[in-house]
Amino acid sequence: MRKGEQMKLESERLTLVPCTKDVVLSRKFDTPPHIKTYLENLEQDPELLGWGVWIVLVKQSNKIVGDMGFKGKPKNHTVEIGYGILPGEQGKGFATEGVTELINWAFSFDDVHKIQAECHADNKASIRVLEKVHMKVMDQSTSFIYWELDKEEN
Repeated sequence: MRKGEQMKLESERLTLVPCTKDVVLSRKFDTPPHIKTYLENLEQDPELLGWGVWIVLVKQSNKIVGDMGFKGKPKNHTVEIGYGILPGEQGKGFATEGVTELINWAFSFDDVHKIQAECHADNKASIRVLEKVHMKVMDQSTSFIYWELDKEEN
């Protein structure tokens, strides 16, 4: 996190804000287990802010449509990205739009050279998102596909 900045990312239709206890309390939404775990970790290490969960809001309505983010701070110049859009909001391009913003944000740091992702091999919607953001398949098992995007190719 850059000191003194109010962290948020904006795309054409979305605003992404890093998940904090204040954000969760002010939005009054049910907190899934991965967010609870992240908030506990953030309390122990405030430098995780930005490298964890981001809440995805539709600009026009300020409605939460999902969450996405990274699975920790950069290690070996690499971060892993993940995302989830609420079922009623899927198929509207929100995942692609938000993931694109997070990729650009992560690559703005000198310490990040690669972004990785994984998805279930039968998750056609997730596969399409990763293709649209120009990730390349690096490996595949019967259950999962493993993806990567290199900063130099972005």
